[in-house]
Amino acid sequence: MTAPTDTPRPAVPYGTPDAPRIAVRGEARLEVDPEIARIGITVAARGRDRRSALDDLTRRNATVLDLVKTYGDAVERLETGAFSITPELTKHGRGERVRTYHGSVRVTAELTDFTALGELTTRLADLDLTHVDGPWWALRPDSPAHRDARKKAVHEAVQRAREYADALGTTLAALVEIADIGAEDAPPAYPQATGRMRSAAFAGAAEDTPAPLDLEPQRQHVHAQVNARFTMVPPRL
Repeated sequence: MTAPTDTPRPAVPYGTPDAPRIAVRGEARLEVDPEIARIGITVAARGRDRRSALDDLTRRNATVLDLVKTYGDAVERLETGAFSITPELTKHGRGERVRTYHGSVRVTAELTDFTALGELTTRLADLDLTHVDGPWWALRPDSPAHRDARKKAVHEAVQRAREYADALGTTLAALVEIADIGAEDAPPAYPQATGRMRSAAFAGAAEDTPAPLDLEPQRQHVHAQVNARFTMVPPRL
């Protein structure tokens, strides 16, 4: 025999004949312009001894930072990431003989002025031993587009519930619950909308300043979903 359990079961979110319940899902998809663009910049240096490689790397890194800073308010964020100085050993011979040293610094820049983006990217790519990745288009976490998508999803849920009630010849009475998808199970994840990567990789300096790249901002897709439950006036069936 199985011993009876006293564990209470959760209430089933059903309605009653006096207060029928409607459960719907509201969904919204928006397509908006990006707000920021990120580019990754990798500066490299190579030398037969550690000091010469480090000196060249320091000089080139300073050149990159100074160039980016000349764009003022167009650059919202400038951050230095990974730094490395690595010895390369000779392939032949005994012992640990260093053939050369490789150095690199990773810098990330975030811009809000897309007019300056093409010019800056081209000028950076024209510097010695400088690799440019991107741009990655994105929205800010607090972008109004996320709020607009959530509001539209709520409106869509209300409209859908009204249509169900109308099909039964009645109207909505009250809102019982509204929740993000998965809110009752685990904290919902809101992935930041990002654009696909474009890349530009160059090494060496040209004699003349190159023409700015023509970069077209990639539209961003914002998605919002909500679950909503309503009660309705009892229909006459």
